[in-house]
Amino acid sequence: MTYQSTTAATRAFAALGDDTRRAIFERLGKRPLPVGKLTAGLSVSRPAVSQHLKVLKDAGLVTDRAAGTRRVYRLNPAGMAALRDQLETFWNRALDGYQDVVEQPTEERS
Repeated sequence: MTYQSTTAATRAFAALGDDTRRAIFERLGKRPLPVGKLTAGLSVSRPAVSQHLKVLKDAGLVTDRAAGTRRVYRLNPAGMAALRDQLETFWNRALDGYQDVVEQPTEERS
């Protein structure tokens, strides 16, 4: 994993530390949506959702495109790849640690 992908993953995890941003992120995981649709069911205003989207976009997790007079947001595959790389690194380290413990003779584990 490169420094750049680690930095991107750090920004992404920080952005997802907020409950509202995680809810928006999860909704965008189902399908691309405009701000108005993202706001429905959330306990924050439309301008607040726009601010959360800016944080997610700055973290590389979300992209947007113009669709007439509105913007449609979707998950950014590159940002998702950085998150996945970081999680795979954590997972592989955990498995390696588990393997080390399992392969130790029983008397050393006590």
